[in-house]
Amino acid sequence: MAHTAQPVELRPETLEHFSTYVKEAEASMNGALQGSAPFLWCEATPDAFRRVRGGEVVARFWSEEGPIKGPKGLIHDWVGSALIPDSSIAELLALIQDYDNHKNIYRPEVIDSKLLSRRGDDFRIYLRLVKKKIITVVLDTEHEVQYRSLERTRWICQSYSTRIAEVQDAGRTKEKILPPDTGYGFLWRLYSYWRFEQRQEGAYIECRAISLTRDVPFGMGWMIEPIIQKLPKESLIHTLEATRRALLAAAR
Repeated sequence: MAHTAQPVELRPETLEHFSTYVKEAEASMNGALQGSAPFLWCEATPDAFRRVRGGEVVARFWSEEGPIKGPKGLIHDWVGSALIPDSSIAELLALIQDYDNHKNIYRPEVIDSKLLSRRGDDFRIYLRLVKKKIITVVLDTEHEVQYRSLERTRWICQSYSTRIAEVQDAGRTKEKILPPDTGYGFLWRLYSYWRFEQRQEGAYIECRAISLTRDVPFGMGWMIEPIIQKLPKESLIHTLEATRRALLAAAR
């Protein structure tokens, strides 16, 4: 870790701003599920839907304004879509819910993974994440993940980080896990909202990822900005591409 970046702590007003944003976003998403908008987000934009049907993984900011600035923090709100041809929702869910295997499916971003508990369609999971952009950040994370079937061909999923802790000297004898909400602040919260739909051409998978990071301190943009500005999109695209790649490989 570069010593020129000063450690920070998550402040209550930063978390409150994030919580308010998430509450409003979830209310909007729940309203759309009642039929006021297409089930698939990409269908709201004809060009995006055409590209997804053509085999692209499409990701964009949820709104045009980019990261949302708050008190001492930034909210990143991205949505991504992909089509996995000739696949079913059952196959897709079986792959994604194999959390012990995420360390193989989603490498190099996930280097360790574990199912902590399961109760029906509710899961508690552990992931050790690596974020690499100029510098390398290792994070120990835990998440609560809830799946729900809307109908036979449509499922949704909500994933909430419950613990994110930075790891110093990861994998070495002097490895140290910092208290949550301390360290360099490259990821404080990560909430993900998934939609799965099976159609004749295959299974569509979409993820809206809302994350909270530190802001960019004056004079440190050269090092910190690439991490907190570009990594959310790159991580989302990697997750969708790795899911598709693993499912197609399993089919073969």
